Amino acid sequence: MTLSLSWPHISVVSIVDVVLVAILIYQFLGLVRGTRAAPTLVGVAVLALAFYFARLGELRTLNWLLSTLLPYVVFALIVVFQSEIRQGLTNLGSRISRMRSSTSAADVYDDIVLATNLFSQNQTGALIVIEREIGLRTYIESGVALDARLGYDLLATVFRPSAPLHDGAVIVQRDRIAAAACFLPLSMNPVLSTQLGTRHRAAIGITEETDAVAVVVSEESGAISLAVAGNIERDLTVERLRERLSSLLRRYAPAPTLHTPAEENFVEDETPSSPSARRHDSRVRPGSDGSDD
Repeated sequence: MTLSLSWPHISVVSIVDVVLVAILIYQFLGLVRGTRAAPTLVGVAVLALAFYFARLGELRTLNWLLSTLLPYVVFALIVVFQSEIRQGLTNLGSRISRMRSSTSAADVYDDIVLATNLFSQNQTGALIVIEREIGLRTYIESGVALDARLGYDLLATVFRPSAPLHDGAVIVQRDRIAAAACFLPLSMNPVLSTQLGTRHRAAIGITEETDAVAVVVSEESGAISLAVAGNIERDLTVERLRERLSSLLRRYAPAPTLHTPAEENFVEDETPSSPSARRHDSRVRPGSDGSDD
């Protein structure tokens, strides 16, 4: 007896079709991961299962109710996931233009290194969180939305001790500051040193829950720390910080020109009307704000 197996005809178009659907599903799940939309997506899945079992078990009343509400659910999903849809379209556009702006991206993150050097010299407490693959929208919504281009002067202004936004964290998305004064989860790791204050524990906490990178400057000592994947690297030099950010963000960042105390004293002697003096106005020295490191 001869068994003949008939394989279905698989064309190249069918393979491309399946791959595109898989990519769309993967991108959608990656977009809602770590955001408030994830529990909503679970609720939609439960509703779909209820509709399936209602059809399977011939529950006429429940089947009629779900069939009536189903057209409105589609519009409700568009409203609920409007931020995710907007973010997905933004990511699509940014990937197209990323090749043209790859050289300037490293310069943008140099502003973080320059600002960190200023905070370290002046012993100004600061916490800067850089988003990577996992979205930080939940934490962005806890702060004050800025959506401003990332820059040295803006970071120096935000973390001015007398500024209303200096408490909390600044969250950076690509080349923009998404929000300031954001609340972050504190790490509950009992192994952490008791010398670490709230700012450092918040940096570790956000990197435990996401793949973000957090840069911390101690208000007491001016020491620079870097938190990644729940671990913290303390007492980094500015050059080492630049190297680590370049490695973690997969970008080559040329060595920035750091501001020394001698240069700052020279700027103080200039007239307030000069451009250099106006730039120096944003480099304020810290005061006592009572916040923990």
